[in-house]
Amino acid sequence: MAVGILLGAFLPGVSETIDSIQFKGVNIPIAIGLIVMMYPPLAKVDYRTLPEVLKNKKLLSLSLILNWIVGPLFMFFLAAYFLGDRPELMTGVVLIGLARCIAMVLVWNDLAEGDRSYGAALVALNSLFQVFTFSFYAYFFLSILPTWLGMDGIAINVPFIMVATNVGLYLGLPFLLGIGGRALLIRIKSLTWYTNSFLPRIAPLTLISLLFTIVVMFSLQGARILDQTSDVILVSIPLILYFFGMWILSYFTGVKLGVDKPKNRAVAFTAAGNNFELAIAVAIGVFGLHSSEAFVGVIGPLIEVPVLLLLVKLSRRLA
Repeated sequence: MAVGILLGAFLPGVSETIDSIQFKGVNIPIAIGLIVMMYPPLAKVDYRTLPEVLKNKKLLSLSLILNWIVGPLFMFFLAAYFLGDRPELMTGVVLIGLARCIAMVLVWNDLAEGDRSYGAALVALNSLFQVFTFSFYAYFFLSILPTWLGMDGIAINVPFIMVATNVGLYLGLPFLLGIGGRALLIRIKSLTWYTNSFLPRIAPLTLISLLFTIVVMFSLQGARILDQTSDVILVSIPLILYFFGMWILSYFTGVKLGVDKPKNRAVAFTAAGNNFELAIAVAIGVFGLHSSEAFVGVIGPLIEVPVLLLLVKLSRRLA
C-alpha cells in the first residue's frame, strides 16, 4: 500500500504507463498478475480427495450451508447495514463474501493444526462450486435480492455475461491449468516430484502477484486513499465482523454436532476465509481498475490476514 501510494504521488508516469497497457478494456499487467496469483493454490488441490468430503454427510451439509448460504447472506446484510449509503463499497464487500476461500485456507488450517486432507478436499469442492456458480451468485445478490427486500436503491444491474467472462478468465483458466497441469506433470514426472519440488517452487508466485496487484492498484488510487482514509475504516467494519462471526458460528456448531477437532477447524477456516483473488479479479474486470469495488477487493486481504491469524491463535487455545 505504502509503495503504491508513493509511486502514484511521486512517479505518476509509472502508473499511467501501466494503466495504458490494455487490450479490449483488459489491463494486461493486472490480468497476468491475477491469473498467476490464482494458479499455485489451484495447482495444489488434489481433486481425488473429494470422496473424503462426500463420505460424511453431516459435515458436508454443514460446510455447504455455511459456505454457500450463510456466508453470502451474512456478508450481504453486514454490507447493507454498514454501507447501504455507499453502494459501490457495498458491492465490493458483497463480492468478497461470494468468493469462498480456496487458497489461504490451506495456510490457516495448517497453522491451526486442522485436518490437512479434509481441508484440501473442502478446497477442491469450493473450487468446483465457484467455477460454475459465482456468476449466478453475483447476479442474484447484487441485482435480484436487493429488489426482493425493497432495497432498490442499492441494487445494481450486474452484467451477467461480463461477470461470467471474468470468472472464466481469472478462475476457469487457472482452474484448468491447475487440474490439467497436475495430471500431466504427475504422469510425466511423479507425485513425489510434483509435491516436493514443483509446488514449493511455484508457491511464492501467489504472494508476489498479490503484492504486484496491490502496488499497482494503490498507485492508481493513491490520491483517493490519502483523501478518503475513512473508506478503509468503513469497509473494515463489516469484514472484521464477518470473519469473526463466520468462524465462531462454524466452530461452535461443529462442537455441538460432535465433529472431531481437526476436521472442525478445517470447516471453520473454510467458512471464515474468502477467495479475495477472485473478488479482486471480478471487481477489476466488471467495474474497472480505478473503481471503488476494486479498491475494496484489495482492502479484503489486508483485513483478513491479521484477523484469521488471531483466529488461528484462538483455535489452538480451544484445543
